[in-house]
Amino acid sequence: MQGHGIIYHCYTYQPEPLPESIEVVTSLPKNLVKLVKGLAVAGVLILTASYLPSAWFALTKGTGEAISRVLVKDVTEPGKPFTVIDKTFQPRFDAKITKEARIKIPTLGVDTAIGEATADNFEQALKKGTWRVSDFGTPADRSTPTILAAHRYGYLVWSNSFRKKNSFYNLPKLKIGDTVEVYWKQRRYIYEVYAQSEGGEINDYSGDLILYTCEALNSSVRIFKYARLLEV
Repeated sequence: MQGHGIIYHCYTYQPEPLPESIEVVTSLPKNLVKLVKGLAVAGVLILTASYLPSAWFALTKGTGEAISRVLVKDVTEPGKPFTVIDKTFQPRFDAKITKEARIKIPTLGVDTAIGEATADNFEQALKKGTWRVSDFGTPADRSTPTILAAHRYGYLVWSNSFRKKNSFYNLPKLKIGDTVEVYWKQRRYIYEVYAQSEGGEINDYSGDLILYTCEALNSSVRIFKYARLLEV
């Protein structure tokens, strides 16, 4: 199954013509000129380091589609049966809670919308944040786990601050014992991470929530985090 809608961004830089007179620059003290040049180089290096992952993701032929296929493969072809448990607990309804489905991971700074889309159109959800895999459970209906997937690096048009809040870029840093909050139909579901794994497929369907993303840009390895709902 292949993803659609990947946007490739190419930019062609056209330098401005140099001014005819540069006496002002050349007349500056040598130490100041060196300082300005050094700061300029440092700025270029910082920008390059910040945007290289997303630029590579957007410009490398086939990389976006490969990651999209990864996000679908495991959840549409489960490798082991589900453990169905009678779970009747529901957090209290709160009219003050947003009606929008959202996920927050306090330790990572993630605070993003949960998109609803079929497996044929999931990329539209991933462009805005996380995608709830439609063939699996919801926070309210836990007969099967809720599975949330997100890109790790995202798109060239994303800023670093947007990437931190709306992708799973920092998912590898999520530790066992950390909590995850999911807002669903004006109820707040709080989960605790109890296990993690890396590999080619989900290996534990007994939990209530599974988060995952790709380990690297063009890698078949995925990072999985497994969590259980807390009765709080």
